[in-house]
Amino acid sequence: MTATLDLARALIARRSLTPDDAGCQEILIERLEKLGFRIEKMRFSNVDNFWARRGTASPVIVFAGHTDVVPSGPIDQWVSPPFEPTIRDGMLYGRGSADMKTSIAAFIVALEEFLANNPDHPGSIALLITSDEEGVAVDGTVKVVEALQARGELLDYCIVGEPTSNKKVGDMIKNGRRGSLSGTLIVKGIQGHIAYPHLVKNPIHMVAPAVAELATTEWDKGNEYFPPTSWQISNFNSGTGATNVVPGHVEILFNFRFSTASTEQSLKDRVHAILDKHGLEYDLEWELSGKPYLTPKGSLVAAISAAIEEAYGVTPELSTSGGTSDGRFIADICPQVIEFGPLNATIHKLNECVGVADIDPLKDTYRLTLEKLLK
Repeated sequence: MTATLDLARALIARRSLTPDDAGCQEILIERLEKLGFRIEKMRFSNVDNFWARRGTASPVIVFAGHTDVVPSGPIDQWVSPPFEPTIRDGMLYGRGSADMKTSIAAFIVALEEFLANNPDHPGSIALLITSDEEGVAVDGTVKVVEALQARGELLDYCIVGEPTSNKKVGDMIKNGRRGSLSGTLIVKGIQGHIAYPHLVKNPIHMVAPAVAELATTEWDKGNEYFPPTSWQISNFNSGTGATNVVPGHVEILFNFRFSTASTEQSLKDRVHAILDKHGLEYDLEWELSGKPYLTPKGSLVAAISAAIEEAYGVTPELSTSGGTSDGRFIADICPQVIEFGPLNATIHKLNECVGVADIDPLKDTYRLTLEKLLK
């Protein structure tokens, strides 16, 4: 048993189904207060968040993460209960072990070790912890960032403890994420009897050429860090259930995962132009759930890459793959945001787990990064 493993187990034992923190944050706050952090609890709606900071000078290094977890799924299909942390065959099992309570435990112990050796460190260290990352994510990190932004509090570096590793811990850092832009498109026609085609306007037939063009359009070529932007249909619904009725409308749900080579507005404008070109009568509602962000190679990437090599003996790859994360909000007030954490192979799955042997090197990675940035 190590200090990091012990704390990870204590957090996993809390049934913190999003957005319920279930007391995880109080465990963290108690330890941070002993280290001299000033704690601000920020509760929005039914979501618990806190901002902790030690120091007033720059640079400001932030560790960000979430205490909430996704539901366990069928408990009888877990080898051991999801909220009873269990070590078996060198693995620590439990919901949230990989995503991302082990990372949070590693944050805290890394800070304790760093401050024991560097009590008068330059700059500032902070933590941004939410219980709303796995849910709708509207009263968590985004609200804390808005509060910090409103008072002019800017950050220099941020490490998000998301499980980024692919085949072995340390092999991948996320230095950005694609944006996510969704659309709900309703194309209108005229319903009628299928035997009287001159009296109807079939919206499925009408929208088909536009769909073909949208599906084959090159939205951008991507760049050094991002693949080309992708447009995908997730749902296509129409019809009355009868075989002899032409429907009156068709509803299409689609999504862009877009890179920094495109903007929200440029994508919207091009979609509308294609739909208008095909003479469609339609309604289109948009929802932006995340902007793309990118941290190019620089001081933060260099520091954590060197720390990973020292702790794990692995040279990490930079990647922007995967879904969205709270890094998209933090990037509004922080020019350098990266994500690094355990293997992502079991996240959100039954029998989620992390390797026990990987836990202390994760703590060491975070501590070494602090040492390299706060010289």
